[in-house]
Amino acid sequence: MRTPSIYSQDDPISQAMKPPPTETDEERAMRLREEDEARRISEQIDEELREERERLKRRKGDVKLLLLGQAESGKSTLQKQFQLMYKPHSLDQERASWKTVIYFNVVHSLKQILTTLEAHDDILEEKYDDEDEPIPRSNGRGPPSPDIVSVPRFTGSNGYAEASSSSVAGSSKAVPQFREGSTQIANLRRRLSPLVASDEQLAHRLSGGITVSGSGKGGVYVRSGWQARTIENALGMIKTRRSQDGEKKARESQDVAPDPLVQDVGRMLQASEPDIKELWNHPIVQGLIAKRRLKLDEWSEFFMKHISRVAAPSYIPTTDDILHARIQTMGVAEHAFDVNIHGKSVTWHLYDVGGARGQRHSWVPYFDDANAIIFVAPVSAFDQYLEEDHRTNRIDDSLQLFTQICSNALLKNVHLVLFLNKTDLLKAKLNSGLKVRRYITSFGDRSNDYETVVQYFRAHFLQVHRRNNENRRVLYTHFTSVVDTRATQRIIGNVRDSIFRGYLQSAALV
Repeated sequence: MRTPSIYSQDDPISQAMKPPPTETDEERAMRLREEDEARRISEQIDEELREERERLKRRKGDVKLLLLGQAESGKSTLQKQFQLMYKPHSLDQERASWKTVIYFNVVHSLKQILTTLEAHDDILEEKYDDEDEPIPRSNGRGPPSPDIVSVPRFTGSNGYAEASSSSVAGSSKAVPQFREGSTQIANLRRRLSPLVASDEQLAHRLSGGITVSGSGKGGVYVRSGWQARTIENALGMIKTRRSQDGEKKARESQDVAPDPLVQDVGRMLQASEPDIKELWNHPIVQGLIAKRRLKLDEWSEFFMKHISRVAAPSYIPTTDDILHARIQTMGVAEHAFDVNIHGKSVTWHLYDVGGARGQRHSWVPYFDDANAIIFVAPVSAFDQYLEEDHRTNRIDDSLQLFTQICSNALLKNVHLVLFLNKTDLLKAKLNSGLKVRRYITSFGDRSNDYETVVQYFRAHFLQVHRRNNENRRVLYTHFTSVVDTRATQRIIGNVRDSIFRGYLQSAALV
């Protein structure tokens, strides 16, 4: 017996698909429309599958680079340097949104200064403070988390942390002339209050209303694509004209509809510029900074020192301003760049990830097919503690995190680069007389000069790598200050070449 073909009248599927004999003209027209729609959807799915296959085929030759490290280590600044090097026009398109960030940084810094002054009753107290002695932590160090691999600890078993003003031995009395200055501070606080009140509005504009508990010093988290959403949140889609000729041309050619909130803050900044300068240069503020009662981030000091330019009516952020601007990343942001190496163009996918403890779980899905990792560790943070855990020294946290990266089975063959970052801030702290042994007891009686300190930190990271290096891969180490464009782009060029060599070897092309 012959097997029925798909064209056979005996085929049950063909029989089932036949229209009923009683089909009316209206029913037939509806059936044909439904068949056309089903055919269109089927063809659309086939096209999407074809495009996905092509995309996967192309991405097999792409380079996937992860930027890892704790919060405020400099990952996002490094991403901006990649962007500046390989996609410079995109920074020009984003300048309007960075203006909102910079205004927020300035206002948030003012708020922090005034809050700290209020905690000290707007006066500066003289306190005896022995820089040669470590400061004991009142509550000690808790045991390491079970998911953290044990690493060499900088701190001793008792642990050390920064003292509050009440924990330092010695007498305390207000300097008389600074009591007079407290009246000046009070007047400045009153005049600056409208500007400081815009802090929450600017944060809402940037985050789109997203709030995260324990958001840290930056005060606001943003997701990938925040630049466009910041503008859209204010006025909807805003047209910009691309500039290919750098900052000067960008200033002349940008055609961006103004954000009313940013305009209002700009006017307040302009009117408040003399008060901001007076507050920043006030002996009480500078005295609190010198005595480390007021601790500002590097971006705070940068914009306070350049307030005349930032408060100008025609202000447009420079590239240097954008590199110093601080906003905290939430989740994972992907950036694609076409990198030309020795005549071969390869697409690099750079992933900038949130570094706060609560966000590190989002890294794992990106590990399985990563080609390279740049781990960023801020060596200037030896006197700082995690926002999420005030018992944990930030250098210690970086070491624990680096141990997890080096020991992860998914990353055994990944090209590994270590950036010991913020060396410029480390030099400034050491030159100001800050003692490393006061915060890291294992540093002992070593010389407190830059070379000794930075090699001490480097040795600890290298030790972690050696203990977790079964495959004998090379660790490429660089001392960096990623806000320094010329030096950083030279290092990026070296990293690019070393990553590309590993990429070619893994692809069996050399």
